[in-house]
Amino acid sequence: MQSQEQIERWLKENKITEVECMVPDMTGNARGKFIPAKKFLKEDSRLPEGILAQTVTGEYSDDYWDLLDTIDGDMLLEPDPSTMRLVPWANEATGQIIHDCYTKDGEPHPFSTRAVLKRILVLYEKEGLTPVIAPEMEFYLVEKNTNPDMVLKPPVGRSGRPETARQSYSIDAANEFEPFVEDMYTYGEAMGLDIDTLIHESGAAQLEVNFIHGDPLDLADQVFTFKRMVREVALKHNIYATFMAKPMATEPGSSKHIHQSILSTATGKNIFATEEGEYSEAFFHYIGGMQKYTPYIMSFFAPNVNSYRRFTREVSAPINLHWGYDNRTTGLRVPDAKPKNFRVENRFPGADVNPYLSIAATLACGYLGMKNKIKPSAAFEGNAYEEDQELPRTLEEALRGLQEDQDIIDLFGEKFIQLYTSIKLVEFEEFNRVISSWEREHLLLNV
Repeated sequence: MQSQEQIERWLKENKITEVECMVPDMTGNARGKFIPAKKFLKEDSRLPEGILAQTVTGEYSDDYWDLLDTIDGDMLLEPDPSTMRLVPWANEATGQIIHDCYTKDGEPHPFSTRAVLKRILVLYEKEGLTPVIAPEMEFYLVEKNTNPDMVLKPPVGRSGRPETARQSYSIDAANEFEPFVEDMYTYGEAMGLDIDTLIHESGAAQLEVNFIHGDPLDLADQVFTFKRMVREVALKHNIYATFMAKPMATEPGSSKHIHQSILSTATGKNIFATEEGEYSEAFFHYIGGMQKYTPYIMSFFAPNVNSYRRFTREVSAPINLHWGYDNRTTGLRVPDAKPKNFRVENRFPGADVNPYLSIAATLACGYLGMKNKIKPSAAFEGNAYEEDQELPRTLEEALRGLQEDQDIIDLFGEKFIQLYTSIKLVEFEEFNRVISSWEREHLLLNV
Protein backbone atom coordinates (compact mmCIF):
# COMPACT_ATOMS: atom_id res chain seq x y z
CA MET A 1 0.00 0.00 0.00
CA GLN A 2 2.87 2.33 0.82
CA SER A 3 4.42 1.79 -2.62
CA GLN A 4 1.06 2.53 -4.26
CA GLU A 5 0.83 5.83 -2.39
CA GLN A 6 4.43 6.60 -3.36
CA ILE A 7 3.66 6.04 -7.05
CA GLU A 8 0.44 8.05 -6.86
CA ARG A 9 2.26 10.99 -5.27
CA TRP A 10 4.99 10.85 -7.92
CA LEU A 11 2.45 10.84 -10.74
CA LYS A 12 0.70 13.90 -9.32
CA GLU A 13 3.85 15.86 -8.49
CA ASN A 14 5.19 15.43 -12.01
CA LYS A 15 1.78 15.90 -13.69
CA ILE A 16 2.31 12.64 -15.57
CA THR A 17 -0.43 11.78 -18.04
CA GLU A 18 0.89 8.45 -19.31
CA VAL A 19 2.98 5.59 -17.88
CA GLU A 20 5.21 3.16 -19.72
CA CYS A 21 4.66 -0.15 -17.95
CA MET A 22 7.85 -2.05 -18.80
CA VAL A 23 9.50 -5.44 -18.28
CA PRO A 24 12.89 -6.51 -19.67
CA ASP A 25 12.65 -9.44 -22.07
CA MET A 26 15.21 -12.20 -22.62
CA THR A 27 17.33 -9.92 -24.80
CA GLY A 28 17.26 -7.11 -22.21
CA ASN A 29 14.97 -4.89 -24.26
CA ALA A 30 11.79 -3.22 -23.04
CA ARG A 31 8.42 -4.88 -23.52
CA GLY A 32 5.18 -3.57 -22.07
CA LYS A 33 2.33 -1.18 -22.65
CA PHE A 34 1.24 2.41 -22.21
CA ILE A 35 -1.33 3.11 -19.51
CA PRO A 36 -3.03 6.48 -18.84
CA ALA A 37 -1.80 7.76 -15.48
CA LYS A 38 -5.32 8.08 -14.07
CA LYS A 39 -5.92 4.37 -14.71
CA PHE A 40 -2.47 3.11 -13.72
CA LEU A 41 -3.27 2.48 -10.05
CA LYS A 42 -6.83 1.33 -10.59
CA GLU A 43 -6.23 -1.87 -12.51
CA ASP A 44 -4.03 -4.94 -12.19
CA SER A 45 -1.30 -4.89 -14.81
CA ARG A 46 -0.87 -8.03 -16.88
CA LEU A 47 1.08 -9.07 -19.94
CA PRO A 48 1.26 -12.34 -21.88
CA GLU A 49 4.05 -14.39 -20.35
CA GLY A 50 5.09 -15.39 -23.86
CA ILE A 51 6.96 -12.07 -24.24
CA LEU A 52 9.63 -13.53 -21.94
CA ALA A 53 10.20 -16.39 -24.38
CA GLN A 54 10.82 -14.58 -27.66
CA THR A 55 13.97 -14.50 -29.73
CA VAL A 56 15.61 -11.27 -30.84
CA THR A 57 13.65 -11.63 -34.10
CA GLY A 58 10.32 -12.15 -32.32
CA GLU A 59 10.12 -15.90 -32.89
CA TYR A 60 9.43 -18.61 -30.31
CA SER A 61 11.45 -21.70 -29.51
CA ASP A 62 10.24 -25.27 -30.03
CA ASP A 63 10.13 -25.67 -26.23
CA TYR A 64 7.81 -22.68 -25.78
CA TRP A 65 4.56 -24.52 -25.12
CA ASP A 66 6.08 -27.23 -22.95
CA LEU A 67 8.02 -24.88 -20.70
CA LEU A 68 5.35 -22.24 -20.19
CA ASP A 69 2.71 -24.91 -19.71
CA THR A 70 -0.04 -22.48 -20.72
CA ILE A 71 -2.12 -21.43 -23.67
CA ASP A 72 -0.06 -18.22 -23.73
CA GLY A 73 -1.70 -16.93 -20.59
CA ASP A 74 -1.05 -13.77 -18.62
CA MET A 75 1.52 -13.08 -15.95
CA LEU A 76 0.94 -10.56 -13.18
CA LEU A 77 3.01 -7.38 -12.99
CA GLU A 78 4.03 -5.44 -9.90
CA PRO A 79 5.53 -1.94 -10.30
CA ASP A 80 8.82 -1.29 -8.51
CA PRO A 81 8.70 2.31 -7.15
CA SER A 82 12.51 2.48 -7.08
CA THR A 83 12.48 2.42 -10.90
CA MET A 84 10.15 5.39 -11.44
CA ARG A 85 11.66 7.70 -14.04
CA LEU A 86 10.56 10.52 -16.30
CA VAL A 87 10.78 10.00 -20.06
CA PRO A 88 12.48 13.18 -21.29
CA TRP A 89 12.03 12.49 -25.01
CA ALA A 90 8.24 12.04 -24.82
CA ASN A 91 5.95 14.69 -26.30
CA GLU A 92 3.80 14.82 -23.15
CA ALA A 93 4.52 14.23 -19.47
CA THR A 94 5.33 10.52 -19.42
CA GLY A 95 6.77 8.27 -16.75
CA GLN A 96 8.26 4.82 -16.93
CA ILE A 97 8.23 2.11 -14.27
CA ILE A 98 9.94 -1.27 -14.47
CA HIS A 99 7.69 -4.08 -13.28
CA ASP A 100 8.44 -7.43 -11.67
CA CYS A 101 6.76 -10.46 -13.20
CA TYR A 102 4.81 -13.02 -11.17
CA THR A 103 2.96 -16.21 -11.90
CA LYS A 104 -0.74 -16.50 -11.13
CA ASP A 105 0.29 -18.25 -7.91
CA GLY A 106 2.11 -15.10 -6.82
CA GLU A 107 5.62 -16.52 -7.28
CA PRO A 108 8.41 -14.64 -9.10
CA HIS A 109 8.21 -15.71 -12.73
CA PRO A 110 11.00 -18.22 -13.44
CA PHE A 111 11.64 -16.75 -16.89
CA SER A 112 11.99 -13.13 -15.78
CA THR A 113 15.63 -12.11 -16.03
CA ARG A 114 15.11 -9.46 -13.34
CA ALA A 115 13.83 -12.24 -11.06
CA VAL A 116 16.93 -14.31 -11.89
CA LEU A 117 19.23 -11.49 -10.72
CA LYS A 118 17.17 -11.07 -7.55
CA ARG A 119 17.53 -14.78 -6.83
CA ILE A 120 21.35 -14.56 -7.08
CA LEU A 121 21.37 -11.51 -4.78
CA VAL A 122 19.35 -13.44 -2.16
CA LEU A 123 22.18 -16.02 -2.05
CA TYR A 124 24.59 -13.26 -1.06
CA GLU A 125 22.13 -11.83 1.43
CA LYS A 126 21.88 -15.20 3.20
CA GLU A 127 25.67 -15.20 3.57
CA GLY A 128 25.65 -11.70 5.09
CA LEU A 129 27.27 -10.25 1.98
CA THR A 130 26.47 -7.25 -0.23
CA PRO A 131 27.80 -7.16 -3.81
CA VAL A 132 28.79 -3.82 -5.28
CA ILE A 133 29.27 -3.36 -9.02
CA ALA A 134 30.15 -0.64 -11.52
CA PRO A 135 29.40 -1.22 -15.22
CA GLU A 136 31.19 0.42 -18.14
CA MET A 137 29.14 0.71 -21.33
CA GLU A 138 30.65 1.09 -24.79
CA PHE A 139 28.67 1.91 -27.91
CA TYR A 140 29.08 3.30 -31.42
CA LEU A 141 27.44 6.25 -33.10
CA VAL A 142 26.81 5.49 -36.78
CA GLU A 143 25.14 7.05 -39.76
CA LYS A 144 21.52 6.06 -40.21
CA ASN A 145 21.48 2.75 -42.04
CA THR A 146 18.19 1.54 -43.50
CA ASN A 147 19.75 -1.09 -45.76
CA PRO A 148 21.05 -4.12 -43.80
CA ASP A 149 23.27 -5.09 -46.76
CA MET A 150 25.32 -1.90 -46.39
CA VAL A 151 28.22 -1.65 -43.94
CA LEU A 152 27.95 0.83 -41.09
CA LYS A 153 29.79 4.15 -41.25
CA PRO A 154 30.78 6.67 -38.57
CA PRO A 155 28.59 9.79 -38.61
CA VAL A 156 29.82 13.22 -39.58
CA GLY A 157 30.77 15.26 -36.51
CA ARG A 158 30.90 19.01 -35.87
CA SER A 159 33.93 19.37 -38.15
CA GLY A 160 31.91 18.08 -41.09
CA ARG A 161 34.14 15.02 -41.46
CA PRO A 162 33.75 11.44 -40.20
CA GLU A 163 36.51 9.84 -38.14
CA THR A 164 39.06 7.81 -40.09
CA ALA A 165 41.71 7.02 -37.46
CA ARG A 166 41.90 5.53 -33.95
CA GLN A 167 41.57 8.27 -31.33
CA SER A 168 41.48 6.58 -27.93
CA TYR A 169 40.78 9.02 -25.09
CA SER A 170 40.82 11.97 -27.48
CA ILE A 171 39.02 14.98 -26.02
CA ASP A 172 38.64 16.62 -29.41
CA ALA A 173 37.23 13.43 -30.96
CA ALA A 174 34.63 13.19 -28.20
CA ASN A 175 33.79 16.87 -28.71
CA GLU A 176 32.92 16.09 -32.33
CA PHE A 177 29.65 14.78 -30.91
CA GLU A 178 29.18 17.43 -28.23
CA PRO A 179 25.49 18.10 -29.04
CA PHE A 180 24.74 14.38 -28.65
CA VAL A 181 26.79 14.11 -25.45
CA GLU A 182 25.11 17.16 -23.89
CA ASP A 183 21.66 15.75 -24.56
CA MET A 184 22.73 12.33 -23.27
CA TYR A 185 23.81 13.82 -19.95
CA THR A 186 20.70 16.01 -19.78
CA TYR A 187 18.41 13.05 -20.39
CA GLY A 188 20.44 10.89 -18.01
CA GLU A 189 20.12 13.46 -15.23
CA ALA A 190 16.37 13.76 -15.83
CA MET A 191 16.10 9.96 -15.51
CA GLY A 192 18.24 9.77 -12.38
CA LEU A 193 21.01 7.71 -13.97
CA ASP A 194 24.33 7.60 -12.10
CA ILE A 195 26.43 8.35 -15.17
CA ASP A 196 30.01 9.21 -14.28
CA THR A 197 32.77 9.73 -16.84
CA LEU A 198 32.66 9.63 -20.62
CA ILE A 199 35.62 8.82 -22.87
CA HIS A 200 36.20 8.35 -26.56
CA GLU A 201 37.15 4.71 -27.08
CA SER A 202 39.52 3.34 -29.73
CA GLY A 203 36.89 2.77 -32.43
CA ALA A 204 35.70 5.45 -34.84
CA ALA A 205 32.83 7.30 -33.09
CA GLN A 206 32.97 4.77 -30.24
CA LEU A 207 32.15 6.16 -26.79
CA GLU A 208 32.30 4.66 -23.29
CA VAL A 209 30.23 5.74 -20.31
CA ASN A 210 31.07 4.64 -16.77
CA PHE A 211 28.50 4.31 -14.01
CA ILE A 212 29.11 5.07 -10.34
CA HIS A 213 29.41 1.87 -8.30
CA GLY A 214 26.37 0.67 -6.39
CA ASP A 215 23.65 -1.94 -5.94
CA PRO A 216 23.61 -4.61 -8.71
CA LEU A 217 19.84 -4.58 -9.26
CA ASP A 218 19.67 -0.80 -9.36
CA LEU A 219 22.53 -0.63 -11.85
CA ALA A 220 21.00 -3.35 -14.01
CA ASP A 221 17.86 -1.19 -14.14
CA GLN A 222 19.98 1.82 -15.01
CA VAL A 223 21.83 0.08 -17.84
CA PHE A 224 18.50 -1.23 -19.15
CA THR A 225 17.20 2.36 -19.15
CA PHE A 226 20.46 3.86 -20.43
CA LYS A 227 20.61 1.77 -23.61
CA ARG A 228 17.10 2.79 -24.56
CA MET A 229 17.77 6.42 -23.69
CA VAL A 230 20.98 6.60 -25.76
CA ARG A 231 19.19 5.24 -28.83
CA GLU A 232 16.54 7.94 -28.41
CA VAL A 233 19.14 10.72 -28.10
CA ALA A 234 20.89 9.46 -31.22
CA LEU A 235 17.65 9.49 -33.21
CA LYS A 236 17.09 13.08 -32.09
CA HIS A 237 20.40 13.90 -33.81
CA ASN A 238 19.51 11.90 -36.93
CA ILE A 239 22.03 9.13 -36.27
CA TYR A 240 21.96 5.65 -34.73
CA ALA A 241 23.53 4.42 -31.51
CA THR A 242 24.32 0.71 -31.52
CA PHE A 243 25.28 -1.66 -28.71
CA MET A 244 26.16 -4.52 -31.05
CA ALA A 245 29.23 -6.34 -29.78
CA LYS A 246 31.01 -6.05 -33.14
CA PRO A 247 29.14 -3.71 -35.49
CA MET A 248 32.03 -3.05 -37.91
CA ALA A 249 34.62 -5.51 -39.18
CA THR A 250 37.50 -3.03 -39.12
CA GLU A 251 36.76 -1.54 -35.68
CA PRO A 252 37.08 -2.94 -32.14
CA GLY A 253 34.05 -4.46 -30.46
CA SER A 254 31.97 -2.85 -27.73
CA SER A 255 32.00 -4.27 -24.21
CA LYS A 256 30.19 -3.97 -20.93
CA HIS A 257 32.94 -4.42 -18.36
CA ILE A 258 31.69 -5.11 -14.84
CA HIS A 259 33.74 -4.05 -11.80
CA GLN A 260 32.72 -5.97 -8.69
CA SER A 261 33.56 -6.19 -5.02
CA ILE A 262 31.82 -7.79 -2.04
CA LEU A 263 31.10 -6.08 1.28
CA SER A 264 30.27 -7.55 4.66
CA THR A 265 26.69 -6.45 5.28
CA ALA A 266 27.36 -6.19 9.01
CA THR A 267 30.55 -4.11 8.88
CA GLY A 268 30.46 -2.54 5.42
CA LYS A 269 34.07 -3.65 4.86
CA ASN A 270 35.34 -5.04 1.59
CA ILE A 271 35.89 -8.79 2.12
CA PHE A 272 38.44 -8.83 -0.73
CA ALA A 273 40.91 -7.14 1.67
CA THR A 274 42.45 -8.48 4.86
CA GLU A 275 42.98 -6.37 7.97
CA GLU A 276 46.60 -6.02 6.86
CA GLY A 277 45.56 -4.59 3.50
CA GLU A 278 46.40 -7.72 1.47
CA TYR A 279 44.15 -9.60 -0.94
CA SER A 280 42.02 -12.09 0.99
CA GLU A 281 41.21 -15.75 0.44
CA ALA A 282 37.68 -14.74 -0.54
CA PHE A 283 39.16 -12.55 -3.27
CA PHE A 284 41.16 -15.40 -4.77
CA HIS A 285 38.26 -17.84 -4.45
CA TYR A 286 36.03 -15.32 -6.22
CA ILE A 287 38.48 -15.15 -9.13
CA GLY A 288 38.78 -18.95 -9.07
CA GLY A 289 35.01 -19.23 -9.46
CA MET A 290 35.00 -16.83 -12.37
CA GLN A 291 37.73 -18.80 -14.11
CA LYS A 292 35.98 -22.13 -13.57
CA TYR A 293 32.39 -21.20 -14.37
CA THR A 294 32.75 -18.50 -17.05
CA PRO A 295 33.02 -21.08 -19.86
CA TYR A 296 29.65 -22.53 -18.80
CA ILE A 297 27.82 -19.21 -18.71
CA MET A 298 29.59 -17.48 -21.61
CA SER A 299 26.31 -17.24 -23.52
CA PHE A 300 25.11 -14.77 -20.85
CA PHE A 301 28.20 -12.62 -21.55
CA ALA A 302 28.00 -13.14 -25.33
CA PRO A 303 24.30 -13.73 -26.07
CA ASN A 304 24.15 -13.16 -29.83
CA VAL A 305 25.68 -14.67 -32.96
CA ASN A 306 27.53 -11.40 -33.53
CA SER A 307 29.01 -11.45 -29.99
CA TYR A 308 31.74 -13.95 -30.84
CA ARG A 309 33.28 -11.75 -33.52
CA ARG A 310 34.51 -9.56 -30.66
CA PHE A 311 36.80 -12.22 -29.12
CA THR A 312 39.84 -11.77 -31.35
CA ARG A 313 43.47 -11.01 -30.55
CA GLU A 314 44.80 -7.50 -30.01
CA VAL A 315 41.46 -5.63 -30.13
CA SER A 316 40.78 -4.98 -26.44
CA ALA A 317 38.68 -8.12 -25.87
CA PRO A 318 39.81 -11.25 -24.00
CA ILE A 319 40.44 -14.58 -25.69
CA ASN A 320 41.17 -16.77 -22.65
CA LEU A 321 40.51 -17.17 -18.92
CA HIS A 322 43.68 -15.62 -17.51
CA TRP A 323 43.57 -13.01 -14.78
CA GLY A 324 46.18 -10.42 -13.89
CA TYR A 325 47.00 -7.31 -11.90
CA ASP A 326 46.15 -4.22 -13.97
CA ASN A 327 46.51 -6.31 -17.14
CA ARG A 328 44.03 -5.36 -19.86
CA THR A 329 44.98 -8.33 -22.06
CA THR A 330 43.38 -10.73 -19.56
CA GLY A 331 39.68 -11.52 -19.22
CA LEU A 332 39.74 -10.80 -15.49
CA ARG A 333 41.63 -7.66 -14.49
CA VAL A 334 42.44 -6.53 -10.97
CA PRO A 335 42.78 -2.72 -11.12
CA ASP A 336 45.30 -0.88 -8.96
CA ALA A 337 43.35 0.26 -5.90
CA LYS A 338 43.53 0.87 -2.18
CA PRO A 339 42.39 -2.10 -0.03
CA LYS A 340 38.91 -0.68 0.60
CA ASN A 341 38.42 -0.55 -3.18
CA PHE A 342 39.86 -3.97 -4.09
CA ARG A 343 37.79 -5.32 -6.96
CA VAL A 344 37.73 -7.54 -10.02
CA GLU A 345 36.91 -6.28 -13.51
CA ASN A 346 35.11 -8.83 -15.68
CA ARG A 347 36.03 -7.98 -19.29
CA PHE A 348 34.09 -10.81 -20.97
CA PRO A 349 30.59 -9.27 -21.39
CA GLY A 350 29.79 -7.39 -24.59
CA ALA A 351 27.63 -4.28 -24.79
CA ASP A 352 24.87 -6.44 -26.31
CA VAL A 353 24.14 -8.34 -23.10
CA ASN A 354 20.96 -8.44 -21.09
CA PRO A 355 22.19 -6.38 -18.09
CA TYR A 356 20.27 -8.52 -15.58
CA LEU A 357 21.64 -11.81 -16.85
CA SER A 358 25.22 -10.62 -17.28
CA ILE A 359 25.36 -9.22 -13.73
CA ALA A 360 23.64 -12.31 -12.33
CA ALA A 361 26.13 -14.53 -14.17
CA THR A 362 29.27 -12.77 -12.96
CA LEU A 363 28.01 -12.72 -9.36
CA ALA A 364 26.99 -16.38 -9.60
CA CYS A 365 30.50 -17.39 -10.71
CA GLY A 366 32.10 -15.50 -7.83
CA TYR A 367 29.58 -16.88 -5.35
CA LEU A 368 30.29 -20.47 -6.37
CA GLY A 369 34.00 -19.77 -6.20
CA MET A 370 33.75 -18.58 -2.61
CA LYS A 371 31.34 -21.34 -1.54
CA ASN A 372 33.46 -24.09 -3.10
CA LYS A 373 36.79 -22.44 -2.21
CA ILE A 374 38.07 -22.66 -5.77
CA LYS A 375 41.69 -21.62 -6.21
CA PRO A 376 42.56 -19.55 -9.28
CA SER A 377 45.57 -19.94 -11.51
CA ALA A 378 48.59 -17.77 -10.83
CA ALA A 379 48.22 -14.15 -11.88
CA PHE A 380 49.24 -13.88 -15.51
CA GLU A 381 52.14 -11.62 -16.40
CA GLY A 382 52.72 -10.46 -19.93
CA ASN A 383 50.53 -10.40 -23.02
CA ALA A 384 47.62 -12.86 -22.72
CA TYR A 385 46.93 -12.45 -26.45
CA GLU A 386 50.02 -14.59 -27.06
CA GLU A 387 48.33 -17.48 -25.26
CA ASP A 388 45.86 -20.00 -26.69
CA GLN A 389 42.27 -19.09 -27.49
CA GLU A 390 40.13 -20.68 -24.75
CA LEU A 391 36.73 -19.07 -25.19
CA PRO A 392 33.87 -20.47 -27.27
CA ARG A 393 33.95 -19.21 -30.85
CA THR A 394 30.23 -19.51 -31.62
CA LEU A 395 26.93 -19.10 -29.82
CA GLU A 396 26.13 -22.77 -30.40
CA GLU A 397 29.34 -23.87 -28.68
CA ALA A 398 28.67 -21.58 -25.72
CA LEU A 399 25.10 -22.87 -25.33
CA ARG A 400 26.35 -26.45 -25.06
CA GLY A 401 28.39 -25.40 -22.05
CA LEU A 402 25.38 -23.82 -20.36
CA GLN A 403 23.86 -27.26 -19.77
CA GLU A 404 27.04 -29.00 -18.61
CA ASP A 405 27.40 -27.78 -15.02
CA GLN A 406 24.86 -28.69 -12.36
CA ASP A 407 25.86 -25.84 -10.04
CA ILE A 408 24.94 -23.31 -12.72
CA ILE A 409 21.71 -25.14 -13.56
CA ASP A 410 20.71 -25.16 -9.89
CA LEU A 411 21.34 -21.42 -9.45
CA PHE A 412 19.51 -20.26 -12.58
CA GLY A 413 16.81 -22.93 -12.66
CA GLU A 414 16.65 -25.93 -14.97
CA LYS A 415 13.64 -24.61 -16.88
CA PHE A 416 15.20 -21.17 -17.32
CA ILE A 417 18.39 -22.72 -18.72
CA GLN A 418 16.32 -24.89 -21.05
CA LEU A 419 14.25 -21.96 -22.32
CA TYR A 420 17.22 -19.65 -22.76
CA THR A 421 19.14 -22.34 -24.64
CA SER A 422 16.23 -23.14 -26.94
CA ILE A 423 15.61 -19.44 -27.71
CA LYS A 424 19.23 -18.81 -28.60
CA LEU A 425 19.46 -21.97 -30.71
CA VAL A 426 16.54 -20.70 -32.78
CA GLU A 427 18.49 -17.48 -33.37
CA PHE A 428 21.61 -19.45 -34.28
CA GLU A 429 19.74 -21.58 -36.82
CA GLU A 430 18.10 -18.50 -38.35
CA PHE A 431 21.53 -16.91 -38.72
CA ASN A 432 22.89 -20.07 -40.36
CA ARG A 433 20.29 -19.81 -43.10
CA VAL A 434 21.75 -16.47 -44.26
CA ILE A 435 24.39 -16.71 -47.01
CA SER A 436 26.98 -13.99 -46.53
CA SER A 437 28.68 -11.79 -49.12
CA TRP A 438 32.03 -13.41 -48.18
CA GLU A 439 30.68 -16.80 -49.24
CA ARG A 440 29.44 -15.45 -52.55
CA GLU A 441 32.70 -13.61 -53.19
CA HIS A 442 35.14 -16.41 -52.39
CA LEU A 443 33.20 -19.61 -52.96
CA LEU A 444 30.84 -18.89 -55.86
CA LEU A 445 33.35 -19.66 -58.61
CA ASN A 446 36.27 -21.14 -56.67
CA VAL A 447 34.98 -24.36 -55.13
